[in-house]
Amino acid sequence: MQIFKKMFGVFWSLWEWMVTTTRSIYLKHHEVIQKGLMSHNDSDQVKACLDHTSSSPKTEQSAAGTSRKTSQSEPMDIGSGQASSDSCVRAEAVSLSNPFRMFKRLQECSRKCTEMSYIKDHTNLIDMQWFREGIISPSDGTYMWDAYHVKLPNMYPSAASHRTHPSHYQGSHRTQSQLSRWEVTCRALKRLTKDNFSIGDLENSIMSYNSSYRGKWTFEVLQYYCQKLHKNENNLPTVIPKIAKLALDLPALITRGIPLLRRHQNKAITLSQQQISCLLANAFFCTFPHRNDTKAGSEYSNFPTINFSSLFGNTPKDHTKEVQKAEKLRAILHYFHTVTNEDQPPEVKPDGLVTFERICIDPKQLPKWKSEKKKLGDLHITSEGSIDKEGVGMLQVDFANKYIGGGVLGAGLVQEEILFLMSPELIVARLFTEKLDHNECLRITGNQIYSMYSGYSRSFEWAGPHNDTVKRDEWKRRNRQIVAIDALQFKDAKEQYTEENIARELNKAFVGFRGDPGTPRECLPDIATGNWGCGAFNGDPKLKALIQLMAAAVAERDMAYFTFGNRSLANELKDMHRHLREKGVTVGELYKMLVDYSGHKRERQPKVDIYRFIYEKKKRSLL
Repeated sequence: MQIFKKMFGVFWSLWEWMVTTTRSIYLKHHEVIQKGLMSHNDSDQVKACLDHTSSSPKTEQSAAGTSRKTSQSEPMDIGSGQASSDSCVRAEAVSLSNPFRMFKRLQECSRKCTEMSYIKDHTNLIDMQWFREGIISPSDGTYMWDAYHVKLPNMYPSAASHRTHPSHYQGSHRTQSQLSRWEVTCRALKRLTKDNFSIGDLENSIMSYNSSYRGKWTFEVLQYYCQKLHKNENNLPTVIPKIAKLALDLPALITRGIPLLRRHQNKAITLSQQQISCLLANAFFCTFPHRNDTKAGSEYSNFPTINFSSLFGNTPKDHTKEVQKAEKLRAILHYFHTVTNEDQPPEVKPDGLVTFERICIDPKQLPKWKSEKKKLGDLHITSEGSIDKEGVGMLQVDFANKYIGGGVLGAGLVQEEILFLMSPELIVARLFTEKLDHNECLRITGNQIYSMYSGYSRSFEWAGPHNDTVKRDEWKRRNRQIVAIDALQFKDAKEQYTEENIARELNKAFVGFRGDPGTPRECLPDIATGNWGCGAFNGDPKLKALIQLMAAAVAERDMAYFTFGNRSLANELKDMHRHLREKGVTVGELYKMLVDYSGHKRERQPKVDIYRFIYEKKKRSLL
């Protein structure tokens, strides 16, 4: 027994010496790198990145590499305080399962203002001259009523005798049929700005300028909300008039055409949060013309819906969906209550900007996966926490539908829909974003979170307000960036293992993960993601995790991966990542292993787990 104790004591002393020595070497190495870059690198981007101050996220990291989830009600203010020692440029990490605090975030990688316009076709709907003076004001321009711009309700073509201006009233003596559509809309909404209106009045107002849908649109969810929920919250009498006034501000807030983000184009749009709220107010009252017909061949068949009519109805009748939609309404009405409330603290007041970027990469410029020599980057894997909370400031992956927002205005209630409900500013992307192609993504920078939630899918509930205190960048955008990438949906799960589909998912992830052209790796935030394309889309989480790791490696970004409570997957992925790193496996080599596994599945050999197949494949190659 005494011998055992002495051996244990010697072992423990040796272990402490190794840990201390390794940490000392790492810190000295990091300090040398940081000093060298500051003295020899003339890049303004890198200097700004290293000079930028930020605090560590409110997530505790254990020695085993798992994080403690921050309370939903606890604000995630990670944009102030002292710069962490591993800020933007850092040495090779000691551990294969990296501490979460080591990953780069937007506030640590702040870019100069001039870089927001790196996309040549970038439309700013705010006046840049006034913006530089600290004032957010709409930019003047020309309205467009064509196939390349949003068709705004106040610009709806009217009879020649009424074309002085859509919002100009030529006397109240004219009949309803003589009024322009926008004039009818204004009259209907003005009635809602007064007190003592009913849900029936709201329905009649919406139908007055959507008469062709009378008898097709229903409003059961609004009625249910009013009867069951609004008794406790009592916000309809105050919030509906405010939404109506906000919608009527459209001609004053949107003073130029909004381009459509069409397929196969690199385009960006920057709007103020006030402009976004005005557009969403019009969507709430279903004022956008030509956006209600989604049949094949219709003008906007390749676009998601934007008018809220599908959220208000419950056809065919389904009580569960009615309850779920009512919870969605709680989140949306809270958003409108917040943006129309002038008594907001300065740090949470929605008075900034949001940028929407459609990114398309020419197929010829996509990676040649078979010959990729890069090795997998750093990984933080955990079954606790979530992308939207612990991943704040990182590039957060939206498990998107090719029609952006998915079923947010319908019955859908999974990751993307919940994300859009907590931050309804994202919903406006549906107004101008055509469905995504295989080599495209949508990246959104600066959106604000307004609500908390509990549950998922059928158990989803709005859980109350959230005060977003995430700091803003030089463009007054919140240090929050989301990338929407749509995975393939498989009716037969075996189809995902074909080389064609593996390559497609790799390309899609790469398009989402690649940084802006010319941006140094040191100034790219790392990725926060999880089980992309799994669940209802039938994706294999183990395969999808490897695909995202490979795409991130080629995009030169590290990754934090959240398994949403799946501890078994977290442990397996952690072990697989360690194995691949220790063996020095390249992306190209791993791609060939996945293709070989595809042949194994196709030949219907005995069922073998994909990770077990890789372990055995690598073991045989070393014999």
